[in-house]
Amino acid sequence: MSEYTWLVPLPVVMPLFAAGLTLALYRHPRAQRVISVLALSLMVAVGVGLLFLADSGPVVVDIGGWAAPVGIDLVADRLSSLMLTVSSTVMLCVLLYSLGQGITDGDEAAPVSIYHPTYLVLAAGVSNAFLAGDLFNLYVGFEILLAASYVLLTLGGTGERIRAGSIYVIVALLSSIIFLVAIALVYAATGTVNLAQLAQRLPEIDPGVALVLQLLLLLAFGIKAAIFPLSAWLPDSYPTAPAPVTAVFAGLLTKVGVYAIMRTQTLLFTDGRLDTLLMWLALATMVIGILGAVAQSDIKRLLSFTLVSHIGYMLFGIALASQAGLGASIFYVAHHITVQTTLFLVVGLVERRGGSTSLDRLGGLAKIAPGLAILFFIPAMNLAGIPPLSGFLGKVGLLEAGVAQGTTLAYTLVVGSVVTSLLTLYAIVKAWNKAFWQTPPEPLPDATLPGSMVGPTAALVGVGLLLTVVAGPLYSYSDRAAATMQDTSQYIDAVLGPDGRGEGDSTDSVPNPGIDNTPVPSPSGTPADDSSETTDGGDS
Repeated sequence: MSEYTWLVPLPVVMPLFAAGLTLALYRHPRAQRVISVLALSLMVAVGVGLLFLADSGPVVVDIGGWAAPVGIDLVADRLSSLMLTVSSTVMLCVLLYSLGQGITDGDEAAPVSIYHPTYLVLAAGVSNAFLAGDLFNLYVGFEILLAASYVLLTLGGTGERIRAGSIYVIVALLSSIIFLVAIALVYAATGTVNLAQLAQRLPEIDPGVALVLQLLLLLAFGIKAAIFPLSAWLPDSYPTAPAPVTAVFAGLLTKVGVYAIMRTQTLLFTDGRLDTLLMWLALATMVIGILGAVAQSDIKRLLSFTLVSHIGYMLFGIALASQAGLGASIFYVAHHITVQTTLFLVVGLVERRGGSTSLDRLGGLAKIAPGLAILFFIPAMNLAGIPPLSGFLGKVGLLEAGVAQGTTLAYTLVVGSVVTSLLTLYAIVKAWNKAFWQTPPEPLPDATLPGSMVGPTAALVGVGLLLTVVAGPLYSYSDRAAATMQDTSQYIDAVLGPDGRGEGDSTDSVPNPGIDNTPVPSPSGTPADDSSETTDGGDS
């Protein structure tokens, strides 16, 4: 598959190049719109291509022609390819929605000259995080998307958005500092930050040191993924942003944190020492998050709390540490990205038609806007897990994996998952009753919903339904992705091939004190010459 490696960096390179073009063309909004839509459309196409290519094995590209661990690698395996495809599709629909909103509002709510370059940089950061083959490049991906998110979160410059953005920035910076400290300690302990090489070296260092490194990484990623008790910042930050920004944040940013937890737990820390802790965190995240949602009287905040709650389902699958649990978790991540983004876009339409997102001020929308009621009802039922929708299938997969494990804690998580699903249904039905069914306390404003905003929302609703239609093949793909992740040798062999690639050599690395430093045989079968010149291991 070496002839297709050129596809791997495109999801990072294309949006960055397009961001530069749109910034240069800041005086030409129409050209900006065309470039942005074209770039994200190509990202979707590349994601689909990688989805099929990676099904035959990880596709690896060496940046600059230097092989790992000397150089930086981008790796597209089943998991990262699936995340790329779903995230690119969602970002394209959200972009089209935001363009419709901007055209309708005369671009006052979202300045196009700022919005397009920033949005494309966000897309590049998300893609880089999914494809990163080493911890430092993963950190770079996080910083790229976070820097862009700071700008998007405060678009419009209102006091409420600046306040919420400040909270978000402080929390994100704290998470980044913890992550950076963890990377430094990982390198100090192992002499590398390459994920494939770390998978070989971490089991050989002191178990106590490895546990500390694992806890630091979990803490950094847990903040980004909004796992309880590190989730208090999210419900206060997301609801204040413009609807498209809130939608893409809710759909993607927390899932990048979940992806990082999934990748490190299955590739680097396979001993399962923190699985019990992860299960308790999953239970607390599910239950406390949904209790917060039930108490809300604003749709945006209600959905923000359900977002936190359903991160617990994904963490549940990771904590089970079985192929069935991990496969169900991967499927649920793909489902939740689509459904949660759709609901926030629909809430943007609700706010435009009803003049508010407060459930105490809304009512009667089902009568005056039946199309909007349908757009809300379908993804809402999907989020609640009503059969036969994809949310139901993902939850059933997680419950079956929990029952198969058979431990008391696993059964507790199964019960917690069912309770959370029922409370999600209750919260959604409450929102439906107040916003769409009951009589409004006062007449709603006379407003129309532009087709340029309804169309992308309907398309994303369709994508959610498509996940149900193709649930069989998608679940099978997720299960194969889980099998690949549990067989770490596939990832390691793809990145650290025995013959090396490019100008580098996979044996060019600094010996690590404290672990076995027996010379690695060269491709010719003779030991590598210890006196030969070596290159500093890890990534620069």
